[in-house]
This record gives sequence, structure tokens and C-alpha cells, in this order.
Amino acid sequence: MEGLILAAGLGTRLRPLTDDRPKALVEINSKTLFEITLQRMVDAGVERCVVNVHYFGDMLIDFIRSHEWPCEVLVSDERQMLLDTGGALKHASHLFSGNEPILVHNVDILSDIDFHALERHHLQNGNLVTLCTSHRSTKRMLLFDKNGILKGRYGEIDDSGLTPLAFSGVSMISPTLFPLLPPDGTSFPAIDTYIELSKCYPIGCFIHSAEKWLDVGTPETLALANQRL
Repeated sequence: MEGLILAAGLGTRLRPLTDDRPKALVEINSKTLFEITLQRMVDAGVERCVVNVHYFGDMLIDFIRSHEWPCEVLVSDERQMLLDTGGALKHASHLFSGNEPILVHNVDILSDIDFHALERHHLQNGNLVTLCTSHRSTKRMLLFDKNGILKGRYGEIDDSGLTPLAFSGVSMISPTLFPLLPPDGTSFPAIDTYIELSKCYPIGCFIHSAEKWLDVGTPETLALANQRL
């Protein structure tokens, strides 16, 4: 298993904590979000991890290069242009071996998702992409059929017989996804692309409990994370 940490975002919801640093270097109990995320991925067997950088990119690159890590850590440089979640995948594609599934993880997500179970589910079902999801409220619900296959976004298609689920900011992709993405240098959201690809390819879901999942994208949720950890 290989990994991609999405850490290039502007972190606007975390201001003023991100006025002088990328959100990946915001700390929870003296550990940066980057370190917490990377360790979780290493514990699951990730041996090569790519990190995309943009906002305060120099600072994050310096942090990465000034430490020793328990796995190989490579940088996907988006300092010249922020490429959104989908463009980040394409831009980083050349840094992966092309032989293993890739665990994609937003740097501001904390959870107890079982990454080993996610990998087994992904491979056993032959999915192009497997999205971690849960039963919780969000404005951007996705719809899945009885076999757990993505069919569209809530409010955009007929939802009869479909299950609404919330995407959790963690996914697993097969390297065969990369040739199907728009050209490198294009900024686009991954979810929109997955919805389009779901017409021809299996984009599945892996349902986990929402109880120990937290988006630490705001000062309020960050404070909650400090209490929990």
C-alpha cells in the first residue's frame, strides 16, 4: 500500500492558526496533523507516502526534509498552482510505483478507520476507487446503490432505492485511475470526476462508524480533538 496526504489547502477555516503556517503543521497535543496522519498510514503498512504542498509550501517542505520518517516521504509540488483534490492526484501520479493501491487521506481528518479492512474491501470488490463514508449529516451527500456503488450526488438524481452517505475525506484508489483523469496541470475536484467515472467504472463505498471521525478544519473542532487525544 502507498499513500497520499492531501495537505495543500489554504486552511481558511482554521484561521488565525493558519495565518503563519500550513494546516498540516497545526498541532494537536504537540503533534502536527501531518505527523498524526503519516503515523496512522505507516501503522497500516504504507511504505511510500506522497504529500502535496501549496500554501506555505516552503515551510512544509522544510519540515519534511528536516526530519527522519518511518517511511519514504515524497513531495508533490503545487506551489505554483493549487490543483484541487482531483488535480492533486494527477500531478502526484508519477511519484507512485503503479503497482499498489493508494490510500488518499486529507490531512485534517482524524478517525479510527481500519485501513487494512479498507484495502481488503477495495481489492475484493475490484473498485477503481473506494470512498470511506458514514451515516452523518452533510450538505454534500453521495448516493450509493444496494451493492455500494456510487450513483451520483443527492439532489441531482432520483434517489429512489439509493442510500445517502457522507464522504469522510479518506479513500483508496487503484493506479489505473490516473490515465482516466484530466491532463496534469488541470484544477478539478476528485468527487465530481468520480461521479462521472461511476457511469463506466466501479466507484464503491466503505462504510465506517462516524463516532470516532472528526474533521479538524476549524478552531472549534481542533479544540475538541485536543480533548479527545
